[in-house]
Amino acid sequence: MKFVGRDEELQKLHQLLQENNQVAIAAIAGMGGLGKTELALQYAMTQRDTYKGGICWLQVKSGDVGVQVVQFARTQLDLNPPEDFDLPAQVQFCLRNWREGDVLLVMDDVTDYQQVKTYLNGLSSRFRVLMTTRQLLGAAIKQLPLDVLQPDAALELLWSLLGETPKRIERELDVANQLCAWLGYLPLGLELVGRYLARKQDLSLSEMMGRLEKKRLEQAALVKPDADMTAQLGVKAAFELSWQELTEDDQQLGCVLSLFAAAPIPWKLVEQCLPEEDEEDLEEIRDDKLLYLHLLQRKSEGIYQLHPLLREFFQSKLTGLEQVEEFKGYVSQVMVAVAKKITDTPTLEEIKAVSLAIPHLAEVANHLIPYVCDEDLIWPFLGLGRFYAEQGLYTLAEPWRQQCLSTAQDRLGDNHPSVAISLNNLATLYESQGKYDQAESLLLQALELTKRLLGDNHPSVATSLNNLAALYSDQGKYDQAEPLYLQALELFKRLRGDNHPDVVTSLSNLAALYKSQGRYNQAEPLYLQALELRKRLLGDNHPSVAASLNNLASLYSDQGRYDQAEPLYLQALELTKRLLGDNHPSVATSLNNLAVLYKSQGRHDQAEPLYLQALELTKRLLGDNHPDVATSLNNLAALYSDQGRYDQAEPLCLQALELWKRLLGDNHPHVATSLNNLAQLYYSQGRYDQAEPLYLQALELRKRLLGDNHPHTITVRKNLEICQQRNSG
Repeated sequence: MKFVGRDEELQKLHQLLQENNQVAIAAIAGMGGLGKTELALQYAMTQRDTYKGGICWLQVKSGDVGVQVVQFARTQLDLNPPEDFDLPAQVQFCLRNWREGDVLLVMDDVTDYQQVKTYLNGLSSRFRVLMTTRQLLGAAIKQLPLDVLQPDAALELLWSLLGETPKRIERELDVANQLCAWLGYLPLGLELVGRYLARKQDLSLSEMMGRLEKKRLEQAALVKPDADMTAQLGVKAAFELSWQELTEDDQQLGCVLSLFAAAPIPWKLVEQCLPEEDEEDLEEIRDDKLLYLHLLQRKSEGIYQLHPLLREFFQSKLTGLEQVEEFKGYVSQVMVAVAKKITDTPTLEEIKAVSLAIPHLAEVANHLIPYVCDEDLIWPFLGLGRFYAEQGLYTLAEPWRQQCLSTAQDRLGDNHPSVAISLNNLATLYESQGKYDQAESLLLQALELTKRLLGDNHPSVATSLNNLAALYSDQGKYDQAEPLYLQALELFKRLRGDNHPDVVTSLSNLAALYKSQGRYNQAEPLYLQALELRKRLLGDNHPSVAASLNNLASLYSDQGRYDQAEPLYLQALELTKRLLGDNHPSVATSLNNLAVLYKSQGRHDQAEPLYLQALELTKRLLGDNHPDVATSLNNLAALYSDQGRYDQAEPLCLQALELWKRLLGDNHPHVATSLNNLAQLYYSQGRYDQAEPLYLQALELRKRLLGDNHPHTITVRKNLEICQQRNSG
């Protein structure tokens, strides 16, 4: 095997063998294929000068170690132990009369320490014993646990094996990294594949990857090693040696573990998947068999993981188990239960608690969905979608919500409540991304389907009405939004009662609509009701309470009630950060809102850093093409304009206007805001000819969308009149 990425291990090994004057016994331990023998060989080669008494290499599986020691002494040291001595006595004779100097005894592939221990008794301190083993040996033996290669070292090994054709890797560097990852950075797998590629110079790395994904461990590259390799077994054959040491119960647990994703596994999930098994029995198999034979890794407290290729190996054995269908069902049920615990508004603590289960939930969604019952069919996708969407990771949430819809349609048909739920969820995600046309079509389908299946008087109908109203409100279509919000609120109250989170959401949404229309006297009591109800139902420490504080503060800020707004904004920001972490879209919203307040008060030095933080966070979480990015650009531009920093303000104003038009269309209140702000910028610079037509466009748009008497319409009208006076003067 090519020797790459093990310099640190060589140094540690030498230190283990040289750190005291007693007989040093050390073991290189790890799963098959890690290159334990190769490491021992490299150590022996690099330390020849250290061991003047010689290096004796013993193949433990090739026969009795004692016989090999005596043969070595006779042929290499010219020692002739008396023929009438039994074997142990002959070995002791050889060891007592060994050549002067330190000696290295290498015992390769020890499977039973007791078989070799008898020959180590009475060794003088000049002997050093190095073993390689797939087992965990006793505490008295110094262990050097060997792990897989680091990604960079794995790529270097693959590169070195291709000899004179490294350009193949340069051309497909991403695929080369994927190949290393698929092989789990296992040296044996890397060398086998590297040598295979070296022989087949016309085979691209992409084609190699495809062959591995198709045939898995049966692919020819992984089966047969070259004659000059240190390892003389293919990957599957190397693992088979350990498999044969397992009992039926041990094998069964290994196979169950392979149903999880190639990621760290919380052990509690494993126990839940085997409810009929005693927890202590499972623990004993885990610790005394799978960990002992390095078939499983302990990553941290209560967290374990299979190597990707060992997972492939155990999966190949699954078909031989009678209970395979039962196990797949258990794993699916356990992960569905996890999905159901992911709430609509998960806190950072809840996100952290479930994060280790997410890869395994994805494994069920992708590969075990046939074992999920119809009633629970969409839950794996709902859980995954919530996990990502509620962190603002919309691009990661989108494929799960799309897959949720297609899976529900494929199994349940187009006319099923789960399909309506899937349509609604995908639509709200599109709305969050500013994809309003796509969202509206799905929401209308969801509303029609829900009414047809469940009747007009059902909470799901109220949810659909509420979602559609929220979309229209975001688009500035207030006349269409209001009656839907009112219907949803009335329906929720009638079906859920006055004290229900759905009622609170409806109150808050209707208040936001009234605020957008300048109907502040109608908005305030609704916001206050929503805040009081949320505190009573959810407690003071909940993301929805932070949202209510933020909404009420925004209303007060719009009314110039800054002394009432600021403490609410600060509470909302602190609560949001504490519950959701610093990297969340809601934090960006809070930062932006607080900055708006400071700007309105002329506290520009406090506003600017908050605007910059909000812009950076929004771009990082939502991407450059999102309405919230346009909002941040617009607000920062307004601040610069107020400070007379026109050269910095203008490009931001133009970017915001272009982005809003592209994402929201020409007929949206945000576009009117942007036109007004750009006009203000030009007016401040005395560029009245450029400002006036923008004011006119903004006024026409606001009159059409908000009416003649909306505060925003009145503001633009006044701006236009002043500009026209200056322009005519």
